[in-house]
Amino acid sequence: MNTVWAIVLAAAIGFAVSGLLGINLIPWLHKLKFGQTILDIGPNWHKKKQGTPTMGGIMFIVGTIASVVVVLITDYIMNGDIIAKGLMAPNAARVKFYSGILMALTFGIIGFFDDYIKVVKKQNLGLTVMQKTVLQLFTSGAYLVSLALVEKPYIFIPFVGNREYWGILTFFLFGIVVIYATVNSVNFTDGIDGLCASVTITASIAFAVCAVLQKYMGISVLAAALAGSCAGYLIWNWHPARVMMGDTGSMFLGGLMVAFAFGIDCPIILIPIGIIFVVEGLSDVIQILYFKKTGGKRLFKMAPIHHHFEMSGWGEKKIVGVFSLINIIGGAIGVALMYFGAVK
Repeated sequence: MNTVWAIVLAAAIGFAVSGLLGINLIPWLHKLKFGQTILDIGPNWHKKKQGTPTMGGIMFIVGTIASVVVVLITDYIMNGDIIAKGLMAPNAARVKFYSGILMALTFGIIGFFDDYIKVVKKQNLGLTVMQKTVLQLFTSGAYLVSLALVEKPYIFIPFVGNREYWGILTFFLFGIVVIYATVNSVNFTDGIDGLCASVTITASIAFAVCAVLQKYMGISVLAAALAGSCAGYLIWNWHPARVMMGDTGSMFLGGLMVAFAFGIDCPIILIPIGIIFVVEGLSDVIQILYFKKTGGKRLFKMAPIHHHFEMSGWGEKKIVGVFSLINIIGGAIGVALMYFGAVK
């Protein structure tokens, strides 16, 4: 199948499936009383969101998977092999594609258990920090093992080229840090209506372009499927949101961000392409460190940083618009680095 048509088809199907799924899923979640519980420490105006159905991430998870399945079946019927199409060795391309999806789904399942516990107990506790960390680290390690088994790990650095890691231990330590930080940073970004999905759309589009530039066509299709699915989900999540993605959705998104970055062999490109995720995660870490260092003082009015702007008087739509624009700029920088930084 022609790559351009595959990308367009993936985005269109993802949008349609995710958007249409909300028609039945949201009433079903209401019926099950899978409503969000709002913490008292959050902004007071968030209390009106109490009871809004959570686990809405199921919409774009199903949309993404359904889109990929349809594209792959169509490609197969047309005697194509879009996953292996490009410069990457076919076996490596397939492993990065399927193991990336499996990793994201596993993170989504972890998030689902976290959401389920919150819903059943009617409190924002969920899994303990230790339980969630152990599960995330195990999933991260399993994904990295799959990459190491298929080829000798290397990293692409713009303007430098492909470089092998300083030993397999460095690869695993670096990889686990990147995956753990990314998944949780994306999770932090899910705090106001439409924010996480909007930023993810901009990042996914940038990754789709980067994958085409690197001729990793399977990743480009997967990124397009996610972008379309998140757009369909936004129909229901735009302010005022009728559904929230929950950890089920945000952890799945974090997993796919990682899959895209490692899939094109350039995890460091997550910094510009996911700049909002980086800022959200860092703001939370900085707030905690500053609080402990100063004996109780706060650098931000509230962390993650989107809440700081909320407390400063910004509306949710303004925050989503500004943050998305910043991430579009970061995505453009990432694409430029991949394009101009290619080493012949």
